[in-house]
Amino acid sequence: MSTSKTLAFSSLAIHKTVKSPSPPFHEITSFSSPFLHFPFLSQRSTSALHGHKPPGASFSTNLAFDSSIDSQEDTVAQILSKPDRIERLMKMQRRKEPVREDGVTGAGAGARRWFPYLDLFRSGEIEVSSKEIIDVLDPYIMEARKERIQRAVSNRTYSLCLVVEGLTDFGNVSAAFRSADALGVQSVHVISCDSSKRYRDNRHVSMGSEKWLDIELWDSPAECFTALRNRGYRIATTCLGPNSVSVYELDWSQPTAIVVGNENMGISEEAICLSDLHCSIPMRGMIDSFNVSVASGILMHHAVCDRTSRLGCHGDLAPGESQILLAEFYLRHRESTIGILHEYAKRKGHNNMHSFNFGRL
Repeated sequence: MSTSKTLAFSSLAIHKTVKSPSPPFHEITSFSSPFLHFPFLSQRSTSALHGHKPPGASFSTNLAFDSSIDSQEDTVAQILSKPDRIERLMKMQRRKEPVREDGVTGAGAGARRWFPYLDLFRSGEIEVSSKEIIDVLDPYIMEARKERIQRAVSNRTYSLCLVVEGLTDFGNVSAAFRSADALGVQSVHVISCDSSKRYRDNRHVSMGSEKWLDIELWDSPAECFTALRNRGYRIATTCLGPNSVSVYELDWSQPTAIVVGNENMGISEEAICLSDLHCSIPMRGMIDSFNVSVASGILMHHAVCDRTSRLGCHGDLAPGESQILLAEFYLRHRESTIGILHEYAKRKGHNNMHSFNFGRL
């Protein structure tokens, strides 16, 4: 079992959107799918999903909304220092970690590009597919929001991932997360986060980007790099030295994990020794280094440009993978969407117990 502590982020903070006087789908009172047709949510509970409360209304629904995860307290600092929240934040089921027994690692192993999710969400004993999730939740997300989510998914990749080692300033971590999200890098890894310190709220720095990223926590470079190599990545540490290659000379179309280090000490000697290659950003001034969050942004931006030049695009998910990630993003849209899906699963399970009678309940 992998010791990775995976964060497939749910609604870690309430996204700031303009609230209309009434939700656009407030008149929907039934849901139709290839499997089920049943009265789904009342107008009142649909309004709750959109964060709208009609005057004088007192919400009371059978759906289990977890308001604690929507709390504004869930900053990057608190998330990374509270690994006990991990299981609560996971949505779609994740694949088992690949095990390589042939000793061949990195991009030369010929393994298919890693994708972490199965086409499966479990609600108790009931299994729900990504297509069902999208069909169920689609009416309850505003059109502009759906278009933005779909655009983001179409530009996502797992061929690049960012690894931040030993960062103690969560402002830098937050900024790196924001750059990763903006550039379509879905997978981010954090090694040896010091949870004993107190950090300021950095939500204004990350802009809530951590909500949409897959973030994994690791205890050491060896643990992280082993898992990444098993997934088919080559490990590129950013450091100055005689063996460093310019980032502009690398082929970024190969699955690559970009590793950046501590603000003061840089990348650890352990990480440097365990990496597959060293790269650096050519400097033209008197100072020989960038701020770590700036360096992360430059590296990822160049990698995206290089991939686009070589491959014609940056986003490289297969259609089935895009559908699964779209379902994952729908589930992360608001924590209350989980309540809708649990209700759907309950009705689906009830119908399955009645000889698959999929008529109107």
